[in-house]
Amino acid sequence: MRSRPIGHTSVSAIGLGAMPLSIEHRPDEQQAIATIHAALDAGVTLIDTADSYHWHADETGHNELLIARALARYGGDISHLLVATKGGRGRPGDGSWTVTGAPAHLKRAAEGSLKRLGVEAIGLYQLHKPDPAVPWADSVGALRELLDAGTIRSAGISNVTTAQIREAHAVLGDGLVSVQNQYSPAVRDSEPELRLSTQLGLAFLPWSPLGGISRSSLDGASRPTAVSTAFHRIAARHGVSPQQIALAWLLTRSPAVIPVPGASRPASIQDSAKAAELELSLAEQTELEDALPS
Repeated sequence: MRSRPIGHTSVSAIGLGAMPLSIEHRPDEQQAIATIHAALDAGVTLIDTADSYHWHADETGHNELLIARALARYGGDISHLLVATKGGRGRPGDGSWTVTGAPAHLKRAAEGSLKRLGVEAIGLYQLHKPDPAVPWADSVGALRELLDAGTIRSAGISNVTTAQIREAHAVLGDGLVSVQNQYSPAVRDSEPELRLSTQLGLAFLPWSPLGGISRSSLDGASRPTAVSTAFHRIAARHGVSPQQIALAWLLTRSPAVIPVPGASRPASIQDSAKAAELELSLAEQTELEDALPS
């Protein structure tokens, strides 16, 4: 698979978003592990997780532990794999999500993730969401301390503004390697953050990258997806899925973009991974962009 950089690390141009394997409506463990193994077999070398990717209140780190078990059972080479995890959010078990950006909490959370993943240092640790009750500089400072302590090798930030990216970059320097915001054909509010990430040499990891094409794990049952768009029409011409077209389009937006589509079945991530090799013509890119909602 084609690769793209996250800091000094080269990863597959398409990653695996592992959240659907652990939250509501998750598959059984056999299918979940098969999905992770299918991603690795397809050449995926970036897996995105978080300590808050779980369902019930008493299972913090469910997704991290699942990934660790899947990797332990995988018979292939995982020496180039980057597991990126996040801290700063929680799930009390009622379906809601909390935010906690206090430095002490983030440092404890990183230590917990380190143990669950069973690694000497976390390859990429991302602050999951800014906490409005905590000064941004304090939360970012915790990432700086984790970098200095060697607990994490690189840092990222998620759900952020351009001002927050600039402030974090000033504090973390080369230690900051990624920004993870929602971005998809349906949700493009983070265009400024994408442009700034590209300028600063930061990887931009769109979460829920198939919005408008497929329903996200976070979408409610009442939120429909489109059934006939330019993505579907071009997919028919290529003989591929509209999800592949959407991911290939995202890759054209910037060399910084590394989508991390979620998957709960082996076939889903196998299909997504093929988007890294799919070439869209300039005419097709224009057709897609002209059809996007303003």
